[in-house]
Amino acid sequence: MKMRLTVTLPVFMTFLITGAASTFAVASDLPRGDGASPVLVELFTSEGCSSCPPADALLEKLDGSQPILGADVIVLSEHVDYWNHDGWKDAYSSSFFTARQGDYERRFGSKTPYTPQIVVDGTTQLNGSDARAVGRAIETASRHAKIPVRIFPVSLANPRTLRVHLEVEALPGDFKARKADVFVAVALNHAESHILGGENKGRDIRYVAVAESISKVGTVEKGKNFGRDVLVKVKSTPDPANLRLIAFVQESDAGEVVGASMLIAPIKN
Repeated sequence: MKMRLTVTLPVFMTFLITGAASTFAVASDLPRGDGASPVLVELFTSEGCSSCPPADALLEKLDGSQPILGADVIVLSEHVDYWNHDGWKDAYSSSFFTARQGDYERRFGSKTPYTPQIVVDGTTQLNGSDARAVGRAIETASRHAKIPVRIFPVSLANPRTLRVHLEVEALPGDFKARKADVFVAVALNHAESHILGGENKGRDIRYVAVAESISKVGTVEKGKNFGRDVLVKVKSTPDPANLRLIAFVQESDAGEVVGASMLIAPIKN
């Protein structure tokens, strides 16, 4: 069962633009403010959901404007598949993202998933169109300690596989868990759809950081750094100009995100 929320985008908070992503640059190296803390913002959305376009636009604004001082906002748009029977099939949707949202719902104790839903650093879930609440959650998350995550230049192992080198510092001694999971997400920088059916029929919708896959590639432990080459599958031959890689560290069972980094247009042939 799915819940449908009809929401409107509130008056957007005043944004102070602190920098924008540049091609072939690691997010932590971008001019987003000294000592900016990475904050992972996941949007669960669907092309079949009429209340989702304002949330899609909010995610694009967060990505491009970097509006929260002290936060390096790293976004992911995860398209669920439970809207696909309402007259339009979302080409970016996947049962994997629906299952990931379900993991969060169990963690939060929610009765049912809904769209648009934003999850900030795995700890806070909000209506994806509530710009003010999302901004406050990002600001709060930016004050939490994070472990450094680095993504090094990526190459094609073959037309459908990326070779990625990751380095993650060990979990601190006072970390509540003994280990945490390391994930790599492959996402399209930008995408656009003309919707021919369903609740958004006739609309042109733009997206940013559209997740194609999220893969667990290992674990990091207390007192032991994580550093290795990993192979990540992609859905199709990648366009180097329209890809980003996001690596993040998350407590098991959809817990708190304790480190993240991003690489824009990272492919080397």
